[in-house]
Amino acid sequence: MMAPDPRHQLITLLAERSTRRGKFVLASGRESTLYVDARLTTMSPEGLALIGALGLAAIRERGWKAQAVGGLTLGADPVAYAISYASAASGEPLRAFTVRKEAKQHGTGKLIEGPFRVGDRVVIVEDVITTGGSAERAIDAVRAAGGTVVGVLAVVDREEGGRGALEHAGVPVHALATLGEVVAALPPEGA
Repeated sequence: MMAPDPRHQLITLLAERSTRRGKFVLASGRESTLYVDARLTTMSPEGLALIGALGLAAIRERGWKAQAVGGLTLGADPVAYAISYASAASGEPLRAFTVRKEAKQHGTGKLIEGPFRVGDRVVIVEDVITTGGSAERAIDAVRAAGGTVVGVLAVVDREEGGRGALEHAGVPVHALATLGEVVAALPPEGA
């Protein structure tokens, strides 16, 4: 018997756990009849295991030579941690970091938390890309702190222009799944 395809497993989890029909306002301010709360998948044991392995493989396959992964809190955090953990046994482990929405007002006043280092080549991670705004904020923070962004990795691309905007700005993007794929895996309405 053949083992289930991990990418298909992730898409199924996202459809079953994270996607809801209704009327929603997204973080971008746009309205949608579909909402993907990817955290219901990215923070689950199964989701973490799948995203870590799939994310690490995607980074390696694209040749994104990076030392660290991270993005804007909160959506990016479990994605970065899963990929970092999955990389621990590899010959090239990736450190995880978090970009705060605002620099903290006490202690060191950092905007980037964790073992990020000046000069790091990093992959910005996202749970869901819609307009690309959260990724852009993380990219700006990393660049301002002396890092180089080699790519953006999202769990889900809503296919609403964010990927194109980031690529137009010169940053390659890869998504583990698209909203179209997740919707295709949804049970029929009323089922």
